[in-house]
Amino acid sequence: MAGSSKTPLVSVIIPTYNRGWVIAEAVDSVLQQDFGDYELIVVDDGSTDNTADILRSYGNAITVICQSNKGVSAARNRGIEASTGELIAFLDSDDLWLPRKLSRQVAFFKAHPDAMINQTEEQWIRNGVRVNPKNRHLKFSGMIFERSLELCLVSPSAVMARRHLFEAVGLFDIHLPACEDYDMWLRVSFRYPVYLIDIPLIIKRGGHDDQLSRAPGLDKFRIRALQKIVESNLLSPSRRNAAISMLKEKCAIYANGCRKRGRNNEADYYYGLAKKYER
Repeated sequence: MAGSSKTPLVSVIIPTYNRGWVIAEAVDSVLQQDFGDYELIVVDDGSTDNTADILRSYGNAITVICQSNKGVSAARNRGIEASTGELIAFLDSDDLWLPRKLSRQVAFFKAHPDAMINQTEEQWIRNGVRVNPKNRHLKFSGMIFERSLELCLVSPSAVMARRHLFEAVGLFDIHLPACEDYDMWLRVSFRYPVYLIDIPLIIKRGGHDDQLSRAPGLDKFRIRALQKIVESNLLSPSRRNAAISMLKEKCAIYANGCRKRGRNNEADYYYGLAKKYER
């Protein structure tokens, strides 16, 4: 816990921006865990609402880092850099953890010392109503790179990873204002199995106006992530081909949408980007 002289096993990182309406629920869901060997770091990414006042009310139960508004990637990275735990877990400030989340994931790592990352299943709440994920959102355990190309199958709030995973793959891309998690988990999943604890231990909430995944034009950022991974020269031939195939598909879809909206220069760029990878 914050304020302890002992180095914690787990560092929990919550990035937040103008989430005064919900941040206390996220923090409380960490403080109510049945596992106590952790530090909780909240990175306030330049909030202008009452977030700072709410965080101050927790005293030394949490560590608060304030920075000017730089985006969720910079906030998560700042938390990673300030953390001390061997294991790192993230919680988005609009999500919640169920009480056994940390203990189950720590137990998994103790039972699987070679594992680098695991995630849990989740409950979905949209506009206050419980909903079931569609089949395309189903999570899998193991080498999930190819399955993850179409859309992100890893939730930051569900993840726990060893610290040296980020030393191997790098931190979150601060140049991606959205889909930064898609980019991260592609970089992780071609190298390492992403194990699944098949128990819902987080509540993933959506439908609110400031949700990043609701922003328009997200495929533009997925295309950038795919382009990065293709041009990294780190993929096996079969995985590179799979990534190129998905990149071309997303370029065509996005370019067609631009054309329909009269954004012809942007459409031409993405048509041309797809042609760059023609064999």
